[in-house]
Amino acid sequence: MKAREESQGLVLLVEDNRNISEMVGEYLERKGFGVDYATNGSDGLRLATEGSYDVVVLDLMLPRMDGLEVCRRLRSEAKKSTPVLMLTARDTLDDKVRGLEVGADDYLVKPFAIQELEARIRALIRRDRRQVSAEVLEVADLVLDTATLRATRAGQELQLSPIALRLLTILMRESPRVVSRRDIEREIWGDGLPDSDTLRSHLYNLRKIIDKPFRSQLLHTIHSAGYRLAELETEPTRRVG
Repeated sequence: MKAREESQGLVLLVEDNRNISEMVGEYLERKGFGVDYATNGSDGLRLATEGSYDVVVLDLMLPRMDGLEVCRRLRSEAKKSTPVLMLTARDTLDDKVRGLEVGADDYLVKPFAIQELEARIRALIRRDRRQVSAEVLEVADLVLDTATLRATRAGQELQLSPIALRLLTILMRESPRVVSRRDIEREIWGDGLPDSDTLRSHLYNLRKIIDKPFRSQLLHTIHSAGYRLAELETEPTRRVG
């Protein structure tokens, strides 16, 4: 494993196409990133589990284990929260939702501009390194500890991806106010704004986890305004510790 580049970051590139792997890896190294490589899903999962990476760039279609399964195991079995950027040749909402459901933070459709890949990697690293105060947020029976990144509703622990946790933090801190789509995107991705389906897909998955299994809805879409996390007449409670 290469030494970590403090100023840029250490990237694990899991891609079986040698031409793409060499082109991306050489470009990122020229930009100051450290890059480790895997050419199949099994090796990628092992490296991602054992290593300490800033971002995993993960192809969807891989030999021995596909990218969806790698991401699922990385989250559910290895309990790793390393940001995952998934590469896919299939530009459909269903495929994107599937990737986000198993824990991917962002996705990029092939063919892509390598500068956009770099921008998205940098945005994920900035977001992951950003410090948050030790704070417990509550909206109705939904509780989020921003220090431990543990979320529960009605006492039941919720399994959320890193992006979903970031999204939930934003909405809970602003509750019961409406947060615009643009404000959410800039808070999470900075200047590397995603395509139009990304935020919608993350919100869809978040709603499935925090609302659908429970009796009352907390996450609301406000037409032409944005999104709101609130229960009627309920203000958020904050405990700083």
